[in-house]
Amino acid sequence: MQRVNYCEIDLDAIRHNVGVMRAQLAAGVRFLAVVKADAYGHGAVPVARAALEAGADMLAVAIPEEGIELRCAGVGAPILVLGGIDEAAAQAVAEYGLTQAVFDESRVRALAAAGCACGRAAQVHLKLDTGMSRIGVRTAEEAQALVRLIDSLEGIELTGCFTHMATADEEDSAGTLAQIARFHAMCDAIAQVHPGPITRHAANTASIFCYPQAHADMVRGGIALYGYPPVPQAKGLRPAMRWVTRGVYVKTIMPGDRVSYGGLFEAERETRVMTVPVGYADGYRRAITGKGCVLVRGQRAPILGRVCMDQIMVDVTDIPGAQAGDEVVLLGRQGDEMIDADEMAAWIGTISYEVICSPSPRVPRVHVNA
Repeated sequence: MQRVNYCEIDLDAIRHNVGVMRAQLAAGVRFLAVVKADAYGHGAVPVARAALEAGADMLAVAIPEEGIELRCAGVGAPILVLGGIDEAAAQAVAEYGLTQAVFDESRVRALAAAGCACGRAAQVHLKLDTGMSRIGVRTAEEAQALVRLIDSLEGIELTGCFTHMATADEEDSAGTLAQIARFHAMCDAIAQVHPGPITRHAANTASIFCYPQAHADMVRGGIALYGYPPVPQAKGLRPAMRWVTRGVYVKTIMPGDRVSYGGLFEAERETRVMTVPVGYADGYRRAITGKGCVLVRGQRAPILGRVCMDQIMVDVTDIPGAQAGDEVVLLGRQGDEMIDADEMAAWIGTISYEVICSPSPRVPRVHVNA
């Protein structure tokens, strides 16, 4: 590492958060850890291993490439690909033993052919659209037709069905309760034509804490795995990411001097300015300009002027002794102060999910407590 700019990922926090979610479940309900998008920016392979150590029964990714990465790293647990695939990807899905979400005839047939070609049945979960209107079959009749097709083909095996909640993190429960009812009705319809056991799952993170009637056979833990509560009921979580760098230069500017592109900030007093080697190319969003702060010596240092591609400037006038080489925390705790992803999201009008996914590939992830 040639510069100090990294995201420290606490794997003990991941394990702890699995435990918090599993404590919400009745005996026999399984837990799936969602590690798509490089584990929400935390590093898929180490996070997957930590989640499995803590009791996760299955993993989920968004695309086959993410599942293949885990397989190549030696992760042998069941892995569900949540998104749709091109038919050309069916061979890889079958070869790497991934479980694929399906919702139409063409992909079912492609996966069956791939399973026959590689000598083992491609496992699939049928996606049910109960109100998200994204992917999935929409009626009981469609579900039954696709199940009959799957059961009629060699090289493919139905091992589950699932849906996704659109509004479980909102105060109004009507939409979620309606989705849960549709999910159970569609599961009953599937059971009429496929009497064998399959894994049913509907609960996303918010539903784990708010809707036990949605837990079914398995739940899917996403954002809470990384320490952020989608609903107030999700208590006791520990954020796993801490984004750290070091100041590279401290200078004093005088009243009237301006800082950064466009001169948006004009000093009204003699001001000590620290330059920090992080910018929007690292994923530190330009929209934070004029709104955010960092932590230096356990105190908040406001950002001055525009966030640049590779650098930001912060005000350390009121932080005694601040100097080049000091640790600068962009996200996480330093001393008694904390900047979490929910606060950073509020600065720029987004959500914690986007914040923790933002650090770019040039910001190394350093995993601790492995």
